[in-house]
Amino acid sequence: MGERRGVAMLVGAGDAIGAAVARRFASGGYTVCICRRDAAKSQALVDELRGKGHSIHAFSVDARQEAEVQKLFADVERDIGPIEICLFNAGSNVNKPLLETTEKLFFKAWELACYAGFLVGREAARVMLSRGRGTIFFTGATASIRGSKGFAAFASAKFGLRALAQAMARELGPENIHVVHLIIDAGVDSEAIHQRMKAARGIEASEIPPDSLTKTSSIAEAYWFAHQQSRDGWTHELDLRPAVEKW
Repeated sequence: MGERRGVAMLVGAGDAIGAAVARRFASGGYTVCICRRDAAKSQALVDELRGKGHSIHAFSVDARQEAEVQKLFADVERDIGPIEICLFNAGSNVNKPLLETTEKLFFKAWELACYAGFLVGREAARVMLSRGRGTIFFTGATASIRGSKGFAAFASAKFGLRALAQAMARELGPENIHVVHLIIDAGVDSEAIHQRMKAARGIEASEIPPDSLTKTSSIAEAYWFAHQQSRDGWTHELDLRPAVEKW
């Protein structure tokens, strides 16, 4: 264990990408705060990392609710430490034909993947600006740059999140706050994707060709790499995909 650094706050951090980023930044010396709708779902991860001597906490938050997001940031800053890194990883990958896309479904996709990103990003900027440093991450997807068939709701939300990240980067970069948008143009090697592939194609996890899905650890390393960049060579947008991915 090296010198303890500040806090890495991970919002919308589930058991795949969020857990991998938690492990990477905990091993890098950061105190990790896992934030999701039900903090109890991260208890196994909390136990795992604490067992290795890392500092980790879990919080319940609905990132779509302004008051809850503001309270989360205030509580972490007061009780845990200064937030140096903030990841927004929430989203709702909805695939529906246009005529089956209801107003409610469209709004919920935008609310979770875009509006919540605004709330989290704004509050992260607020606390980081007071110290003149920080890194803000947004997780993007193929839908961030391409509106494919059946993804009117999801792509609209992810396009919006990408625009938010660009606007924030241009405004906050001169203030020494690094804003990064990571496009994951791939299936993620996770239990959820394994189940989806089995349901759609009858493929078992053991039958998936090696390196055809992007590992969550590779995503976490991309975030770590971006955070370590010097100010004279900041990356705003990265895209990740397996070598076999068509794009």
